[in-house]
Formats: sequence, structure tokens, C-alpha cells
Amino acid sequence: MNTLLRILVWFLRAIVFVGLFGLAIKNSGPIELRFFFERAWNAPLSVVILAVFAAGVAVGLTAALGVFLRPGKHQEPH
Repeated sequence: MNTLLRILVWFLRAIVFVGLFGLAIKNSGPIELRFFFERAWNAPLSVVILAVFAAGVAVGLTAALGVFLRPGKHQEPH
């Protein structure tokens, strides 16, 4: 039963990956991001989405870093 569940999970992961990969390929057209002071950046949409996702992960990990590095209040596992 455990092996069947693992196969099902990997199959679902493969389906999600192929779906998202196809979405990224279909949305690979160039876009223009306009910043302040008449600055602009031209890049494919999938690259912009990836950059925003990476920035969000970095902000989230930075916010959680204080909790992980807080001295004291660590409980030993029993």
C-alpha cells in the first residue's frame, strides 16, 4: 500500500510539473516592467514570475529566520 501511494504522489507531481511547464512555455512572450524615473525592463513573463517567486521566498525565509535563530525557548525532544 505504501509503494502504491508513493507512485501516485510521484505521478501527481509529474502532472503538476508538466502542466506548469506548459503554462510557462505558453506565456513566454516579452513584457515590459516600468519602474520609476522612466526605467524599464523587458523580459519574458515566465522569468518575471520566477523572479517574483524567488523574491517572495527570500522575504519569507528572512522573516522566519528570527524565529529559528532566537536564543532560548528551545525544547528538547522527549
